[in-house]
Amino acid sequence: MARVFPEGRLVYGMQLPIQSQSTLYAEAWEASAGPADLAEVARAADRAGFGYVATCDHVAIPRRLAGPMSTVWYDPVATLAFLAGVTERVRLLSHVAILGLRHPLLSAKQYATVDHLSGGRLILGVGAGHVREEFEILGVDFAGRGALLDETLDALRAALGPEEFPAFEGERFSFRDLGQRPRPAQERIPVWVGGSSPAAVRRAAVRGDGWLPQGDPRDRLPAQIARIRELREEAGVAEPFEFGAITEALYVGEPAWDTGRRTLAGKPEVLAESLRAYRALGVDQIQVRFRSRDRAELADQITAFGAEVAPLLND
Repeated sequence: MARVFPEGRLVYGMQLPIQSQSTLYAEAWEASAGPADLAEVARAADRAGFGYVATCDHVAIPRRLAGPMSTVWYDPVATLAFLAGVTERVRLLSHVAILGLRHPLLSAKQYATVDHLSGGRLILGVGAGHVREEFEILGVDFAGRGALLDETLDALRAALGPEEFPAFEGERFSFRDLGQRPRPAQERIPVWVGGSSPAAVRRAAVRGDGWLPQGDPRDRLPAQIARIRELREEAGVAEPFEFGAITEALYVGEPAWDTGRRTLAGKPEVLAESLRAYRALGVDQIQVRFRSRDRAELADQITAFGAEVAPLLND
């Protein structure tokens, strides 16, 4: 398995706005934004040299969680396919697909098609999920979602491989003599596993090509990275692996408005110096997020980051 991105360089990507609108991170302007705004932000990231743009996954939000989570969650497969058509180079990441909600052959068909249509730009980010009602309404065992995801990933490795008629035999899933084309454009679709629980970290180490932490602050990353390396060594896994991190909210330049006390703001040199510390921790790619008051400001922030901060990340 080749790495997605070059070794030894800190790569930057971003979760796109609009397509998921949890109150934890969505800006006010996103509520009235639509497909044209989403496309323009993705194109701005593409032009600015971002390694990837990412989308989330939820099927249905129960009323008890609709306040903090909102019910705005675009379908990841449809959204990534849309983005494939409006971008040229940037990678397309599902962060994260809740694979246990779907049969692995269904997921294989969907994501193989996205990879085919995008010319091999898919990164399959996966997670176990956390909303009980979503699983229950679809007839999926919520308590067993971890083991379900493990087997689903094994089945997907077969289904997304080179064979037109893949074969798999497991406890929950079994298939053979069922053909699927188009095949993915990539010889092996990279799988990045999301989550910071001990089970998720183990899953990333043993079954993943990369790790997407769930909100770990900087001081927790070294121990998590060391644990994944230890688990991979124990399992005899020697292939390349890519470690991720989600940065603080950013603002390039001196904001003329209150961006919040936890926002890292200032001159490009200041931002780059702070972000380079992630590389020293063993991180390969950072997921950045910018404070903004409208689409134009966000596009400007993305452009400024690509032009002024990114060239300093690997000095």
